[in-house]
Amino acid sequence: MAKELIFGHQNPDTDAIVAAKAYAYFQSQLGYDVEAVALGEPNMETNFVLNYFNEPSPRIIKTAGSEVDTVMLVDHNEPQQSVADIKDVTVTHVIDHHRISGFETTIPLYYRAEPVGCTSTILTNMFDENKIEIPAQLAGLMLSAIISDTLLLKSPTTTDHDRIAVKTLAEIADVDYETYGIQMLKAGTNLDAKTDAELVAADAKSFEMAGKNIRIDQINTVDLNDVLSRESGLKAAMADEAAKEGYDLFLVLATNILDSNSELFVYGEPKDIVEKAFNTTLTDDKANLPGVVSRKKQVVPPLQNAFEG
Repeated sequence: MAKELIFGHQNPDTDAIVAAKAYAYFQSQLGYDVEAVALGEPNMETNFVLNYFNEPSPRIIKTAGSEVDTVMLVDHNEPQQSVADIKDVTVTHVIDHHRISGFETTIPLYYRAEPVGCTSTILTNMFDENKIEIPAQLAGLMLSAIISDTLLLKSPTTTDHDRIAVKTLAEIADVDYETYGIQMLKAGTNLDAKTDAELVAADAKSFEMAGKNIRIDQINTVDLNDVLSRESGLKAAMADEAAKEGYDLFLVLATNILDSNSELFVYGEPKDIVEKAFNTTLTDDKANLPGVVSRKKQVVPPLQNAFEG
């Protein structure tokens, strides 16, 4: 059996890194020759998680086709979010919790997508279904991924499946998930350690909507003033990145993880679509979005609907 690489999306967050590791362990138990890799450096939060559970960072790749013919995807399916040469390799498996867009294959594959808060929640269920025991260290990593994606079960993307998985994994890892979760989320909000350009790129994903190239970044913080104080620099970085990469519209969502409120920064056009999507009026190319914390559920769908409407 030929070796396969497993990876999450570009600009990997905790779930993208952890889901690749978890699925690699799962597939190895089924006899597959696999390696979990990453499409970018782990962020501050993910580094905290890896260090906390004494887990090494995955190897980072730019392309896959020079190493393997087949790959498995986790936590994404849209080709613009994947490895640069995704069209040159065959995708055999996908485990994801996002919308399906622009994804197609020439041969059948294993595809599992569920509307839950985190890919690691799906994987927790898959371990149970296949009677594969989750090691304590891996359980801690998977627990961290769910906490990250659901903002400690406060995000509107959170489901009962996520809540059950968190309790199950916390018990295996022997972790007080509430205490640990707050510590983990705060570890990822040291904004002073990043430049403006790094902040607008760190958790950014690309989407195609109505023929437009859309970029959406999210910055988590415990104090929105830490982001607002850097408004001019962030907007300049957004403009530079948009010009360099050809983004028609660039959104940055700054989210307070403690009170679940966000500030939206907008660069590019059409801005009227943004106002329509969020039923708001932009002032100086920004708007306050109370209660909006989820890019997947509260930003992408209304934006898509506004473009299509």
